[in-house]
Amino acid sequence: MSERAASPRTHRRRPGRRRIATALTAALGLTGAALATGVMLQPAGAATTAIPAWPSATGSQSVSKTIEVSGTYDGGLKRFTGSGDLGDGGQDEGQDPIFKLKDGATIKNVILGTPAADGIHCSGSCTIQNVWWEDVGEDAASFKGTSTSSVYTVYGGGAKKASDKVFQFNGAGKLVVTKFQVADFGKLVRSCGNCSKQYKREIIVNDVDVTAPGKSLVGINTNYGDTAALRSVRVHGDSSKKIKPCVRYTGNSTGAEPKETGSGPDGTYCKYTASDLSYD
Repeated sequence: MSERAASPRTHRRRPGRRRIATALTAALGLTGAALATGVMLQPAGAATTAIPAWPSATGSQSVSKTIEVSGTYDGGLKRFTGSGDLGDGGQDEGQDPIFKLKDGATIKNVILGTPAADGIHCSGSCTIQNVWWEDVGEDAASFKGTSTSSVYTVYGGGAKKASDKVFQFNGAGKLVVTKFQVADFGKLVRSCGNCSKQYKREIIVNDVDVTAPGKSLVGINTNYGDTAALRSVRVHGDSSKKIKPCVRYTGNSTGAEPKETGSGPDGTYCKYTASDLSYD
């Protein structure tokens, strides 16, 4: 399209600063949305420059009775430790948690110190954001919703020194663990192998850092239709690959010890490929 002729004394006005700022804001908004999408959907084998540092506690609080949470609880990165009935620091089953989240609740910016009792319980769908376990007690968190539509989200944070399980998945629904780090552990996620009430469970582990020693990332029960998907898992200090990414079991509802039936990707229950894990 040709440019209209103009008088020598007439000058085309430049776009105003307000119009330029608006355009830049819109462009940056699109860039931010695209960046967020890229973070949530990490390509297979994606690596980060460094494992995020553990936060320093801003204060401390002793807890002798379970704190019940509805809505959103922001701990301000204080360190919470158990005392009294929550303070024996043992591995016995059936301990009470430091926090109990009601259906739909969110807990964020919390450090759980020693002892941590049974960590966090979710009664239904929940979000656990930027929560750090310095020394896992019985379990870091247990998910107990009974609805098949329950979604449990763990985003950010980390856990250390879990002699057995980090996340115990007893209920129904889907568990998504993203941008988490774990070190010196037994199992990152275990679908309950012998609960009296069993469910089909879906587990997604995405964009996480795993530091040896450890035994397995995910354990599932194939006879109940469990599935586990792994993506962008970075394993550190395990060049011999002793940590099993996905272990399959035959679960039961009698309380008996479940039988291990295999491990590794199979395309049906353990859904990942070699490119979804990296080792250094």
